[in-house]
Amino acid sequence: MKNYYYLFICVLLMGSANIQAQNTSVNEEQSIATTKVEVYYFHNTRRCATCQSVESVTKEALEETYPEEMKNGEMIFQSLNIEEDENEALAKELEISGQTLLLIKDGEKKDLTNDAFMYARSNPDKLKKKIKQFIGDI
Repeated sequence: MKNYYYLFICVLLMGSANIQAQNTSVNEEQSIATTKVEVYYFHNTRRCATCQSVESVTKEALEETYPEEMKNGEMIFQSLNIEEDENEALAKELEISGQTLLLIKDGEKKDLTNDAFMYARSNPDKLKKKIKQFIGDI
């Protein structure tokens, strides 16, 4: 009878350890997915001065306003050539077909392409302001 008692205690302890291990892995998965804001600039191979300004002003706005978030991975910025095969899957997933400045925060998408091309060279501060308005405080 004593052996059954010890066996029962061992089974309970092992089950408890397994549950704790499962909870730990769930928490680790949640902490890995900490990116709150994604910023994508899709461009073509051949780029004009305005195209290059859209990228540089956007990157500058993010680095000036959200340096810690950029550093720790809460925010990402990617400039991607839409004509390259390795970017095709992401472009399809995001429903991108041409030059696009796309911001995604908490699953909400904001296409700032028109504003980006209108203001990147003539009024970069206005473009930075629009980017900050969408992202806000994170």
